[in-house]
Amino acid sequence: MTDTFDAATWTVPQYHARPFSRDPERWEEERSRAVQFGHVCSDTACTGTCEPAVVYERTRWGWLAWTVPGDGTLPERPWQIGVLPPDAAMRQRLAVRWLTRRRAHRIALTSTSPASLRLSAVVVGVISLFAAMSALGHGIPADLVLPGALLAPLLAEYLPDRLDDRAAGHLRTVEGDAACQYLQRLAALHTYFVQAAAGNDHYALRRSAEIGQDLMWDTAGLLQTHDTRSVSSQLIDRERLMVQLADQVAQILERIRAEARSGPKDQPRGHEGPLGRPYPPGFEPAHRPAPRRGPGTSRPEGNLPVPHVQPGDEIRTTDVYLLFAQEPYYLGEGTQEINTTLVAAASLLHPRVRQPDGVQIHYRLTQGRRPGEIIPLATLTHELGGGADWPTVGDWEHVTADLVQLVRTGGCDALSFGLPEIARALVCVGPLSYVRVFDAAADQFIAYGPQDRAAVLAEIDTFLSGLVAEREFWPGDDLLTPLFQQA
Repeated sequence: MTDTFDAATWTVPQYHARPFSRDPERWEEERSRAVQFGHVCSDTACTGTCEPAVVYERTRWGWLAWTVPGDGTLPERPWQIGVLPPDAAMRQRLAVRWLTRRRAHRIALTSTSPASLRLSAVVVGVISLFAAMSALGHGIPADLVLPGALLAPLLAEYLPDRLDDRAAGHLRTVEGDAACQYLQRLAALHTYFVQAAAGNDHYALRRSAEIGQDLMWDTAGLLQTHDTRSVSSQLIDRERLMVQLADQVAQILERIRAEARSGPKDQPRGHEGPLGRPYPPGFEPAHRPAPRRGPGTSRPEGNLPVPHVQPGDEIRTTDVYLLFAQEPYYLGEGTQEINTTLVAAASLLHPRVRQPDGVQIHYRLTQGRRPGEIIPLATLTHELGGGADWPTVGDWEHVTADLVQLVRTGGCDALSFGLPEIARALVCVGPLSYVRVFDAAADQFIAYGPQDRAAVLAEIDTFLSGLVAEREFWPGDDLLTPLFQQA
């Protein structure tokens, strides 16, 4: 690889640094069996064309294949790594069981020829020969017996290879020293996520394992078609995200342990304005004030789409805001409905928001923005391939639902709006989309486009600017660490 990634700031249990790192005795058992029934390469006896003995270590996300060194030492690097797809079905898991079965014992035809036969094919051939002789003795026609007697050993010899090809199509396998060395590091991090999720029913930990599986699957596909040098920057980005996600998992585990020791903390509540006067209309009060700041300039997103960038390509701007629509609710009888909410981007890092989904969405939200920019959730959807890439980032529905609950219980500052129907529709579509409304009186359709959407955001920005000129939005307490602060 042409670049390096320094992960020294974060350490996790050393999974997969050696075979069966959590069960060393298992390696001795598998090694003894491989030495007894397989070929162990040595520097003096091997010609380079032999098939070495391999020990398979199955995991919840795939497997690692280790060759058995001839000098009795532990191998440092897998010979092959296989990865299951996200949300693997039963057929994929059965494919793992099939591909990681013990290697078939083969019988060499001659001492000097590399040609060999499976022991199972030889056994089936002998059995079919005696069965054919018995069938012929009982008067069964030879044209029925002989084809079956010949076909049985051929199937035993060649059918497993065909099944191997079919099973391999459901998975992704990586071979080669450089590729396996890189994927081995990701596997150690992902196993950490899997072990954390297995020992705790916390949603954020389960979601971390899902994101790790997505990254492992995507990386395996990348390494299948490219060498590590040509895609080094993309590989570094993926490893950095995995390390940062591991840090978030560690924070969540530490918080869970702390809560178990001290018990749940009471959530403070409050509804008084920090400036000694009522909040502006539509502003949801929070229970604690934030430090004051000078007047800021806030610019809406407008009708210019923000380009989709790779992690690390743009400077992150934390002083941005997320605008999203939600199911309407009412603050009291006779009040206007609240159907749209604006929060500071940092509120996505709140521990009462689903994590690590909120952290991942915050990471995307703050890429290449202008200070004070208002980013509708629909703009993120537009940047994420029209929503196709949301599963790799986070569950936006649960995150926005948690944000609404956080706002309503005074956990953070927010602006809550009751936008008109057309304005709300414009906020819910992408920056280049149109909303068409039929005007019955004129008997024609009226199209509202990017300029109208920009006008709605500018009106929201005018209201926001007047508020933040007096005090900064308070995103909440005990926020998680943003991903990019650890890059």
